[in-house]
This record gives sequence, structure tokens and C-alpha cells, in this order.
Amino acid sequence: MTSATELPGRPRAGALGGPATARATCVLAPNPSPMTLDGTNTWIVAEPDSDLAVVIDPGPLDETHLQTVVSTAEAAGKRIALTLLTHGHPDHSGGAARFAELTGTHVRALDPALRLGGEGLGVGDVVTTGGLELHVLSTPGHTADSLCFHLPADGAVFTGDTVLGRGTTVVAHPEGRLGDYLDSLRRLRALTVDEGVRTVLPGHGPVLDDARGAVDFYLVHRAKRLAQVETAVESGYRSASEVVAHVYADVDQSLWPAAELSVRAQLEYLGEHGLIQ
Repeated sequence: MTSATELPGRPRAGALGGPATARATCVLAPNPSPMTLDGTNTWIVAEPDSDLAVVIDPGPLDETHLQTVVSTAEAAGKRIALTLLTHGHPDHSGGAARFAELTGTHVRALDPALRLGGEGLGVGDVVTTGGLELHVLSTPGHTADSLCFHLPADGAVFTGDTVLGRGTTVVAHPEGRLGDYLDSLRRLRALTVDEGVRTVLPGHGPVLDDARGAVDFYLVHRAKRLAQVETAVESGYRSASEVVAHVYADVDQSLWPAAELSVRAQLEYLGEHGLIQ
């Protein structure tokens, strides 16, 4: 879920299609909506001197888009050798099976139901296809199976829906859990401090050049929303829908169903920590 809020860092055109870093190129899927912003960012990632590429999130089942991803890689002299998924939502993974047919690649994901080829992804795994080095990070919260991929050579991290290029994301209760999500944001912040990550390559929206600022924004935003939800409950708003109408009054009502998922996650979190009865 998004709002109109701009995140810290200079947005760059790479997330609207084209090169974003020395190793990452974006192909924008034609599925814009209030939930997907400009559309899903499909990422082609490769070492500059390698003829092999990895694709992160082939996107929805849209034949033209999938063919465009293949042709974009081929135009750069790359053969797609592996497909990775940040999580299982259809706007990221819906085209994965067809994309595997087009490219002859395996699909690696945390969720076994999404894998094609047997090999999955686990915390601490390092993908080294074509000399590339992508470190797998467990970042549940948006969904239980959410992953991020750290690209050390470019000081970048592919965040899927954990951090977007614009606005904020939904904690998709009941699968998504706020406690997990906050832990994941802290994990990403540590990456900006300890590993020098500067750039966010998101699943939707523009590239961000201030990764630490973006994660800090998310942490502050979540703390404010949680406090607002707690206050709303103390003021007598009990149901999730009542809390949404009160707390998310500044958000387009078309996004309220998604907001309700986040509110349910917030109410669960507050209850687990004894902050509400």
C-alpha cells in the first residue's frame, strides 16, 4: 500500500525502465495501479563482463512484458540463467512459470510452492550465477516469505515490497506480521550501516539513493501509525474498519482495504505486547 509521501533520496529513472546501477537494469511491467504504483519493477542483474544474467521478479503473467525482459537482456548480450522471487504475490511471481519456459531457467524462492527446479532460497545463501554475488536476506513482514537481495558490488539492495520507492507498504495480515516487519526494517538499516548499502532497488516505484534515510522513514512512519492505532482504540474505535476510517483518513479510500490489513497486523501486535486489551 502506498501514500503520496516521497521518501528520502533522489528518485532515479532506472526504476521506470533502464539501467539503475552498473549491474541492475529495470524493465517496468505494464500493471500500474494504486497498489503497484507505476507497475512492478522486474530486475535484470549481471556482472558487466558476463554473458549470464539473473532476473528478480519476472512480474505478472503478461506475455509482452516477459518477452520484453528476455529481449532487453539479449540486447545487452546477456542470457538469462536464473530467476529469483522476492515473494509470492502475483504482481511479482505470476509470470514466473511462463518466464521459466521462455528462458529455460529454474525459479528459486523461499516458498517451496513457487520453486521450479527444486532448489530454493534460504537465509545466508549467496547467488553467484555468472560471477554475480547476491546475498539472500530474510525480511518477513509484508508477507511471511519476503526476501531481499543484497548486491554488494553496487552498494545496493533489492527490497521487493519491503521498502518501496514511493510511499509505504502494507503488512498483509494474517500472513504479514508487524513484529517481523519491524525486525526486517532494522535488519535493512544495519545493512546500510555495516555494509555500506546506499541504494534501494524496490519492487515498485523509483530507485532511492538514500537507503538509510528511506529505512529510517519507514521505521518512524510505522511507530507513528502504531501510536495512532493505539490512541484510536483507547478512544473507543474497536473494529479494524473503524480504526482505518479514523487513522487513515488522509489515505485514498480505494486503499482502505489494504490499510485494514495493516491495521489488523497493528492490533495483533499491540495485543501481543499487552498495550491494548
